[in-house]
Amino acid sequence: MNWIFLIFAFLIGISNAVQSGVNTQLRESINNPILAAMTSFLVGLLVLSIAFACFNQNPVPSLADLKQVSWTRFMGGVLGAFYVITVIFIVRNIGPANMMCLVIAGQMVTVMTIDHFGLQGFAVHQMNLPRILGTVLLVGGVYLILKN
Repeated sequence: MNWIFLIFAFLIGISNAVQSGVNTQLRESINNPILAAMTSFLVGLLVLSIAFACFNQNPVPSLADLKQVSWTRFMGGVLGAFYVITVIFIVRNIGPANMMCLVIAGQMVTVMTIDHFGLQGFAVHQMNLPRILGTVLLVGGVYLILKN
């Protein structure tokens, strides 16, 4: 496995954890949780627009091509918005460690199901004893952290 991918995956975890606090601070600064989420996405759109202008090498699909894409394939934006707005609302109440533990537990249960059935076009990775045990240990760790 390429180490750079593993390093980037770890950095995603760091940025995801820091993002929660930053977005919550933005909410407190402007005193509006939904506007804070919108501002976060607007800044993200600006960064992505710059990256697109600098690095894109793929053709831009036509409007006709985009109309052929199933609406379900655009749900990433909805799910991202759900994540950001929900974090902004709950992280101060439950704390960042508790929140991230529950996020990770939810992710593990979901990705184990996706892997097992090969959903969303991913390769099948059957559930086996080591994978199930790893998930149980991870969720057990979540329980211990939440117990405080």
